Amino acid sequence: MWHDAQVSLLITNIGELVTNAPPDGGWPDAGAPDGGSPDGGAPGSGRARGSGTSGGGAAVGGLAGSGAFASVTDAALVIEAGRVAWTGNAASAPAADEAVDAAGRAVLPGFVDSHAHLVFGGERGAEFAARMAGLPYQAGGIRSTVAATRAATDDQLRANLRKLAAELLFQGTTTFECKSGYGLTVPDEARSVAIAAEVTPEVTYLGAHVVPPEFDRDPGGYVDLVCGAMLDACAPHARWVDVFCERGAFGPDEAAAVLTAGIAAGLQPRLHANQLGPGPGVQLAVQHGAASADHCTYLDDADVGALASSATVATLLPGVEFSTRQPYPDARRLLGAGATVAIATDCNPGSCFTSSMPFCIALAVREMRMTTQEAVWAATVGGARALRRADVGHLGVGARADLIMLDAPSHAYLAYRPGVPLIAAVWRAGERAAR
Repeated sequence: MWHDAQVSLLITNIGELVTNAPPDGGWPDAGAPDGGSPDGGAPGSGRARGSGTSGGGAAVGGLAGSGAFASVTDAALVIEAGRVAWTGNAASAPAADEAVDAAGRAVLPGFVDSHAHLVFGGERGAEFAARMAGLPYQAGGIRSTVAATRAATDDQLRANLRKLAAELLFQGTTTFECKSGYGLTVPDEARSVAIAAEVTPEVTYLGAHVVPPEFDRDPGGYVDLVCGAMLDACAPHARWVDVFCERGAFGPDEAAAVLTAGIAAGLQPRLHANQLGPGPGVQLAVQHGAASADHCTYLDDADVGALASSATVATLLPGVEFSTRQPYPDARRLLGAGATVAIATDCNPGSCFTSSMPFCIALAVREMRMTTQEAVWAATVGGARALRRADVGHLGVGARADLIMLDAPSHAYLAYRPGVPLIAAVWRAGERAAR
């Protein structure tokens, strides 16, 4: 059944409703690109019949300094005008125009994937096979995708992007970020961000992904291009600016120049940091007020302290470590220090070709020693924090009604049954979007 977002919907008989909503219902002022509402209206507008959690909620587990996992058992939820209007015990649920019986299944916020590279041509399966045979991962492999992307038509890039976006949705991801970075010319980067903007407002300009071959002898000239004409062409279609600050890509001075130029053009910063080895990336991200430092595989005490004492989210990408056989980030160290942690897919054709947030949650639990509650929080609220969004990632009253129903009684099944397709239904802004 496809649901009209203007008709109220009651989902009842929920075995476990993961709300991630704080007990007082308060949320930081970090709204959506449209001001926090899927239709541009004020958060919480509409015909809400109830407010708050009416009982049975419990904040448990959680992440130090960054909110808590919260859930309700034997629960119900009401959606009105594309937003969450009420949550609480099923026995106390108000009436609604339509109803869905969850039959004891779990309902969670839709996943928020804050790091993905989805506009590209070609594929790199042979490179993956070579890595599994012992070849180490290197940043230079990106160049093969650059060549394929430049050769692809707009329609080919668009079709591949929409295919991947559909994969994300069917696996429970209702909000995702999408980067450029495989064109590396002014026209190719401009078309990449424009095509990405057709499917998500969370578009990142990543002209500083690697130095393309034609600038091998003039990397400074390429940085000037990224900060100048390329930025001018891409900024109108993007919300974020990013840099791959790693050996074989861009150093700290170059990364700082790109971030500074992007901020001056009205973009918000984020950064690939400390993936391939120790480096200045995390410190640079914090210094520039970046929303997120992504990868965070090789951190020293100063890096961990900087993340814990700032609003910069540590976004961990365990699918990359799975696909490259690198060491996994030390999530327990970050959580223990009080850093805000997110999980994302880093879906890309080279180092991690998965679009599955459930798979990344399972990896986070098994390989990074996160609890199931921490991993789900990081894949929902954590991702929202990494995108500076307060309207998604939770099911508090007034949140956008992005939610998933599992074919399972508990969120823990996402790690307990890895690789099993557990997403039974997806709603986005109150409308049935998948299954």
